[in-house]
Amino acid sequence: MKQILILASSSIYRRELLQKLQVPFSCISPNVDETILENEKPHETALRLAQDKARKIGSEYPHALIIGCDQVATLDGEQLGKPLNHSNATKQLKMMRGREVTFHSALCLFNAATGNMQAEVVPYLVRFRQLTDAQIENYLAKEQPYHCAGSAKSEGLGVALIERMLGDDPNALIGLPLIKLITMLNNEGVSVI
Repeated sequence: MKQILILASSSIYRRELLQKLQVPFSCISPNVDETILENEKPHETALRLAQDKARKIGSEYPHALIIGCDQVATLDGEQLGKPLNHSNATKQLKMMRGREVTFHSALCLFNAATGNMQAEVVPYLVRFRQLTDAQIENYLAKEQPYHCAGSAKSEGLGVALIERMLGDDPNALIGLPLIKLITMLNNEGVSVI
C-alpha cells in the first residue's frame, strides 16, 4: 500500500507553504480541543497540539504520514492566543508595539503505520514597530487577522508591523517550518528532491 501524506490543518497558509515542496498531499482538519492546560508552557502547548492533531488524523488513516502543526505566540512568557475579533486584536497589537514576541511553531511528522513520531518546536522572534493607534486600526481594517496567533500575518500586510525578525526558518513564522519538515520527511524515506 502506497503511503499518503496528510497535512492535519485547515490553514490555507500552511497548505500554500507545503505546496512549495511539490509533493502530493491532502489536507484534513483535525478539529482538536486547543484549550491550554494548567501550568503548561507555551512551547509545550504548541507541541502537544501539533502531536494531538497528527494522532487524531492518524487514527483515521493508519497508513499515512501525517504532518501536525500548531503555533503559540508569547510576549514576556505569556501566551497570546488567536484574537478571534477586532477588539482582542487591537489589544494584542497595542501590547506588542515596540516589543519582541516569540512565535513557537511546533511541527510533528507522525507515521501512523509504524507509530514513529518526530516532533520539534521551531522558535521565531519578531520585534514589532512602535505602531500608532491609527496604524493598528488601518492594518486591522485591511487584513483582519483574527485567526492568527499574535494578530498579524507576516506573509501579508502584517510585514509592515515588523521592525525585525530572527529565526532559522521564515516559514516557521507563517506556521509550517519547512526546513525541519524536509529533514523529518527524509528520515521517513520521503525525498523532496
